[in-house]
Amino acid sequence: MKVAVPAEGPNFNARVSDRLGLSPYLFIVNLESKEFEILRSPRDSGGSGTGMQMVALIIAKKSNVILTDWCSSIAEKHLSAHGVDIVTGMSGTVAEVLENFENTLKIQEEKVEELAPLARKIDRRVVAQAVLSASSRFKNLLPVMMGVVFLVGLFSAFISEEFLASLFSGRIWWDSFWGVSIGSVFAGNPINSYIIGGKLLELGVSLVAVTAFICSWVTVGLIQLPAECAALGWKFAFIRNLSCFVLSMAISFLMMLIMNLFGR
Repeated sequence: MKVAVPAEGPNFNARVSDRLGLSPYLFIVNLESKEFEILRSPRDSGGSGTGMQMVALIIAKKSNVILTDWCSSIAEKHLSAHGVDIVTGMSGTVAEVLENFENTLKIQEEKVEELAPLARKIDRRVVAQAVLSASSRFKNLLPVMMGVVFLVGLFSAFISEEFLASLFSGRIWWDSFWGVSIGSVFAGNPINSYIIGGKLLELGVSLVAVTAFICSWVTVGLIQLPAECAALGWKFAFIRNLSCFVLSMAISFLMMLIMNLFGR
């Protein structure tokens, strides 16, 4: 860590300057290697803007911290923008200021080391509590999920595509409604819906009904509603399923319009 200290003289017994811009000397001290530089202030050149020249010198020397009694807001802004920490209110000799700063750093490091084991314990406790909570939640959801799987198996085994085809009358609105309703009751993955949808088309069911069925099959799940309510809350589950129900009908009509537009 490199520390910059503005001083009234060129030795460590010199007092720290009251103002950064009016300081005749600048110490750059490496706290790890104990190497240091004593630089003359740019104000000795007689030019204007010596305060900002001092700021530029501190930045150019890649200083991490500046220890000073007072620093202007403009200088503080530029130093902070370049990652230089500013410690004000420092008084005494350069040697005293550096010693006090190193002691403060050691105290802070010791506090961090003391708190580190406690932080690790807190982290482990939080993780353990989260795992326990998740396990308890999964245990509560497991019976509901098993019931969902059982009901899905019953519907898939005892209701055939031929029976589904007999429900559709050829009226667009009615077929769309029935397609969405039946798809909402069942639950499955998109691949199964493609197979059943293709079979329904072969049996003469309209494209509107099949589209509505496929959309609701993968988005609405009345059989899964108890599990969804338990996991996400009844309000969210109700709004999501109702929205998907309405959108499935809208998509089925949109699909019909697109297919008619392309002459299919």
